[in-house]
Amino acid sequence: MNILIVDGNEEEASQRYTNLGMETQYQVYEKVINKLSNNKFNISTIHPAFKENYLPQGTSLEDFDGIVWTGSLLNIYDYTPSIINQIELAKELFTKKNKIFGSCWGLHILVTAAGGKIRKNPKGLEAVIAKDIQINDIGMSHKMYKDKKKSFNAFCWHFDETETLPDNSIVLSSNLMSKVQSISFERDLSSIWAVQYHPEFDPKWIAGLMNQREEILLKEKSYSSLKDLQNQKKYFYNYEKLKNKEYAQSFGDLIDEKKHTLELFNWIESLNN
Repeated sequence: MNILIVDGNEEEASQRYTNLGMETQYQVYEKVINKLSNNKFNISTIHPAFKENYLPQGTSLEDFDGIVWTGSLLNIYDYTPSIINQIELAKELFTKKNKIFGSCWGLHILVTAAGGKIRKNPKGLEAVIAKDIQINDIGMSHKMYKDKKKSFNAFCWHFDETETLPDNSIVLSSNLMSKVQSISFERDLSSIWAVQYHPEFDPKWIAGLMNQREEILLKEKSYSSLKDLQNQKKYFYNYEKLKNKEYAQSFGDLIDEKKHTLELFNWIESLNN
């Protein structure tokens, strides 16, 4: 089975992660898809944000059974060439018989390509944890949330949110920061599942992100103090060793890989059925 990962970032943004010794967002996705599928998939990654001829030689968009769209540092309402290229790619992919999963920026691209609208969230930045996401009744019966707790936390980083839904789309979950934390819809020949958060991120990677963006987190008051930020970052870096019962209880669905990647596992299962 062939999987296409669409990297949403421009080259410079990905290089920032590399310079800090972190995996890029597409490398995170490659790793988690391989792990959840037991390395059964043939994975190709493309970079339409900065490569004109982005498909591997000898392949076409017809060759893939599933599509994954990563996060990005871009804001879709800027409509730069890097963004427009991705919107047009999404529209083309809708015409193929695909199952598509998008995280954060992936949701923004897919919603926009399907006729919806993304805006800057008037409530500000949601990071590092999307707290108390509530799955609604429709979501509880959706395949993406099979075996998921009705209320959960998830890793995230976004200033933007869905303002206008695409036609015939279904909201599956919400929280106080955003009415759209996940969505499902059909478009042309494709089936789309998209989440505003990042089920692919793990605690150690998110700790690296916190280190990279410490100044922003404090400026946006995501943490009450530098000490609180550093304590949480330290825990995520070392959660496998630290015996912090309070954090373990608060972040149980974040440090448990099976729980925080369940949406992706269920999407992979849908490819097999």
